[in-house]
Amino acid sequence: MKAAPLPRQRAASPRRRLWALAVAAIVSVVVVWAYHYPPQHYASPVSIWLPVEPDRELTDDERASRVVFGHMLSTPPVRSRRSKIAFMFLTPGNLPFEKLWEKFFEGHEGRYTIYVHASREKPEHVSRLFMGRDIHSDKVQWGQISMVDAERRLLANALQDIDNQHFVLLSDSCVPLHNFDYVYDYLMGTNLSFIDSFYDPGPHGNFRYSQNMLPEVRESDFRKGSQWFSVKRQHALLTIADSLYYAKFKLYCKPGMEGGRNCYADEHYMPTLFNMMDPNGIANWSVTHVDWSEGKWHPKAYRAQDVTYALLKNITSVDMSHHVTSDSKRVVTQNPCLWNGVKKPCYLFARKFYPESMNNLINICTFGRTLDLLANWWI
Repeated sequence: MKAAPLPRQRAASPRRRLWALAVAAIVSVVVVWAYHYPPQHYASPVSIWLPVEPDRELTDDERASRVVFGHMLSTPPVRSRRSKIAFMFLTPGNLPFEKLWEKFFEGHEGRYTIYVHASREKPEHVSRLFMGRDIHSDKVQWGQISMVDAERRLLANALQDIDNQHFVLLSDSCVPLHNFDYVYDYLMGTNLSFIDSFYDPGPHGNFRYSQNMLPEVRESDFRKGSQWFSVKRQHALLTIADSLYYAKFKLYCKPGMEGGRNCYADEHYMPTLFNMMDPNGIANWSVTHVDWSEGKWHPKAYRAQDVTYALLKNITSVDMSHHVTSDSKRVVTQNPCLWNGVKKPCYLFARKFYPESMNNLINICTFGRTLDLLANWWI
């Protein structure tokens, strides 16, 4: 019996060979690019992130803290189908802009949660969205560690909701500058926390540092920044889990210290903590605009006559972060506000606005001459 001949394979056409080579080349380029330039939200499942250790032997408490923080930061965040932003209001009493915020939140139920910490008196809410959103609150004194305690208390309450993935600290004088969708996409679309942190060698910066913070906090680690932060879930967890560095600021960063120093923990604790623990995970600017140009102890406050279309347009067009040292050199540092590598406007919110300005704000945002990024709030 003769064996049946094997079927002969057709030779691949030159066009098919070229097509296969092209596909292989494209796949190779994509793989190499993804390896060298991973997306912002990528977290390696095998690498354990740990802060850079100082050139000395760590104390037992430091080593324990760094291991815990490292695991927190290297663990991929829990992705929820109902991811929400926690809006945390830190106020002495009533919230004068509740109606404005109600317009901002309207139509976006299930994408946000509200928490109110009232330090002096129980607020009388005029918006249904804020009713029942008060948390247990304690007294807060300006410049004292009690301000940081209130921030951590708000974070602890908001973290109980697993769907809360980003946490924004706001005051009673804060107003939104953009519509809800813009704010949501801005905060949820990046893996950064917006914590202001910069080095200031002057009297309002590192002059406030105390050697009693050694060895855990060196003067070279000490940073200053705005109190008004916006943080991702991992950084919120890290903040309430910390006890070692918090204790240093509680004991050695307060008004009326030795040498005539006045240290304010809310301006230094989180900027220093994240400069030490995760400097590449923060943006180094705050998404809440505050005008310190008058050079006073408190920022500029806006009366009704100050609130114009031009003012809001100027604030929303700022795309460079701005820092000035408090020493005699007055060194100015400006950096672009980069969102996933793209230059964008820096600010989503602004303060300080007097309650009398609410009608002007609503009129500007409702009628005719609305800002491009502020338009369609009410639609």
